[in-house]
Amino acid sequence: MIDPAESNLFVAWTDPTSAVTSYILQERVAPLQQSFYFVNESMTRNGRYLWFYCAFPPSGSMDEGRSLGLVDFQEQQVHHFAETQFSSGSPWVDIETGEVYWCTVDAIWRRGPHGASECVNCLPEQVVQGRSIHRLATHLSRSSDGKRFFIDARVGLENVFGTLPVDGGDFELWSRIDRHVAHAQLCPTDSNLVLFAQERMADPITRATVSPVDRLWMLRRGEQARPVFDQPADVTHEWWDADGRHVWCVCDKVGIWRVNLQTQAVEEIAWPGSWHSHADKSGRYLVGDANERFYRGCPSTVHFLNRNTGKHLCFAAHLEMPGVAGARYHIDPHPRFCCADRLVVYTTVVRGRVEVAMVKTEDLIDRTS
Repeated sequence: MIDPAESNLFVAWTDPTSAVTSYILQERVAPLQQSFYFVNESMTRNGRYLWFYCAFPPSGSMDEGRSLGLVDFQEQQVHHFAETQFSSGSPWVDIETGEVYWCTVDAIWRRGPHGASECVNCLPEQVVQGRSIHRLATHLSRSSDGKRFFIDARVGLENVFGTLPVDGGDFELWSRIDRHVAHAQLCPTDSNLVLFAQERMADPITRATVSPVDRLWMLRRGEQARPVFDQPADVTHEWWDADGRHVWCVCDKVGIWRVNLQTQAVEEIAWPGSWHSHADKSGRYLVGDANERFYRGCPSTVHFLNRNTGKHLCFAAHLEMPGVAGARYHIDPHPRFCCADRLVVYTTVVRGRVEVAMVKTEDLIDRTS
């Protein structure tokens, strides 16, 4: 693994309270540079390539108009690819090859760290039928056999679930859903199972607000969608466990839940106040961010939990980021384990602008052992 501490592209920053050192990408190709939304990997397994979001305020938003930047640790270079404008948090990185995939309008596109961009596949016109496409996928996820991507498209007032093959083959429709749903993620071990969320929404015509009774849902190919829990549960911000049999989510009243999808048994991890979280492959270490109250650009903190020792560490604290930069691009820290769990990548504003940061997992473990 290439060490960010040894790269001139990054500058060391030590939190004055925790004394933990993070490494901030100081080489700039855009005014605003941020880490990926936490459900998708952004770095190759060997640590050579790191992809990140770029924005040029006031252009674009969290829904449309951001593009992609790339850190090449081996060549010690940072690039921006203007043609990679993507929708939602769709970019997905192949952690073996460094190729990145993203959604724009009706299509999935791909490019490697070198070479040209190419269209992978498109949503067919018989599905679009001349309607506006709000998004093609909230977050791209690829099937465990590597052959297809799942999409949770918002077409007109309809949600269309299905798969687009990587080889340009025919779209396969799984379901049409009339509720406000998003955040679909294919199971990492089962190409026929997807997890998704039903969210609060304002009706686009009546403006009446509808709050979901159940957030977490599952859909198996060829079957009807069903809630994860038999009884409603107040949870948010879900992600798959690496084993494909469990799902992690945030429960505001408790902390983090790890849910067995077959039995609905819940493993409760006391960590109240966490908003977005992520676990390493072992499930023994967690990272998360927190806000006292939520608004875009609000003050935030970034945390680490060592379940082996029960010790918790706040390793970075952020002041409010006012104006367009804070309000428009969903700049929550969104920490995530990357590079085979050796690093945690997150978004920081400790230097007064939106930047990509990383911290070594071993440093966090040492501080909590």
